[in-house]
Amino acid sequence: METKAPNPTAIATKWALIYVAVSIVITYAFQLLNIDQNSGLKYIGYLPFIAFCFLAQKEYKDQLGGFITFGQAFNPGFRYSLFSGLLLAIFIYIYLAILSPEMLTKAMEQQQSAMADRGMSQDQIDKALEMGTKYGAIFGAIATAISTLIFGCIVALISAAILKKERTAYDVIDETPTDPSV
Repeated sequence: METKAPNPTAIATKWALIYVAVSIVITYAFQLLNIDQNSGLKYIGYLPFIAFCFLAQKEYKDQLGGFITFGQAFNPGFRYSLFSGLLLAIFIYIYLAILSPEMLTKAMEQQQSAMADRGMSQDQIDKALEMGTKYGAIFGAIATAISTLIFGCIVALISAAILKKERTAYDVIDETPTDPSV
């Protein structure tokens, strides 16, 4: 009887969906509590991302029997980062364009004062704000997808190094049938 190899894509997709659900809750909690986008609390969103990446890799390792190479451990972490980034980008676009466009407006107002502090002319500020208002949701989604993938690759590399446990010559592969009728 052949044992079916675990599917890193299914594991990564499951954890990415969980992460995006948690991110949506965190986003609306921040909005409900009126927490400033630039406060230090924004880094709380990184904790579930890191935890779920590690859990995806750990689940894959457990399904492989407790032994995993560095590359095998990185695989579900990379896929988790990719899927999380894409799903989160879709949410960010919908959030900024449809669900809460006032958040984009608030960000544009903060940018306006920052640009004025840097000494930009009013014409430059107006052009930048026009561009930001028109394409802000798209830029936000693209930036989210790219930054999530890059940050996720770093996390996946670190956790793959932690989880790596290669089989040695002394490790016996358990080939006992799991079916009691055999």
